Amino acid sequence: MQRLKKLIPVQFTFQSYMDLFIKYDFLRPMINTMVVIAVVVPLSLLVNSIAAFSFATFEFRFKKGIFNFALISFMIPFESIALPLYNVVDGFHMVDTRAGLVVPSIANGLVLFLFTQFFRDLPSSLIEAARVDGAAWPRVFISIVLPSSIPVIVTAALMTFMDQWNAYLWPLLVARSKEIRTIQIALSSFKMERVSLWSCLYAGSMISALIPLFLFLPFQKYYVQGITSSGIKG
Repeated sequence: MQRLKKLIPVQFTFQSYMDLFIKYDFLRPMINTMVVIAVVVPLSLLVNSIAAFSFATFEFRFKKGIFNFALISFMIPFESIALPLYNVVDGFHMVDTRAGLVVPSIANGLVLFLFTQFFRDLPSSLIEAARVDGAAWPRVFISIVLPSSIPVIVTAALMTFMDQWNAYLWPLLVARSKEIRTIQIALSSFKMERVSLWSCLYAGSMISALIPLFLFLPFQKYYVQGITSSGIKG
């Protein structure tokens, strides 16, 4: 009975949430994270879908080797390339900038793979009919391929969103100032060397978990369709 009393709060209060936003300015890292996501997701979808369309449609030199290299890229643990990537970003003077958070996240081997597998399963007759009617390749891609790819687009968008929302190591290396730090870095700041602000940490973790959950649930059907139609079976 005593343990049950400890599990269930005696008095419900939103003081921790109020302190989170008023005292510790938790809204700023949330906005920073959403800004990064709002840029990364469209650019990632655009770049990876165009590359995937090339792999699925055209024949060119070293095609198989380049595609295999792209597949290997998302199998490598990020921790093993974090420091070399940091040196590259630092060489372009993008450390402690939003560009440093955005640019390395655009190309994604897994998203490329999803799009490529989906495009390969599209009926070739649709593309051939459009080409016979005189449609250029950009028109074929925009008017025929993309409208038929809603499930994989939603899947790739959700995966990219989750990657950026949960990103910790890379923002920790690149986003040094409080003005551009992201939500996971803000959460980790509540656990310090000598003291931990558990109430704020739990409140922030709750908010950090609920936002992706509310976004994922409405698109769950498309997510499952995109995964299954891209050749990844559970």
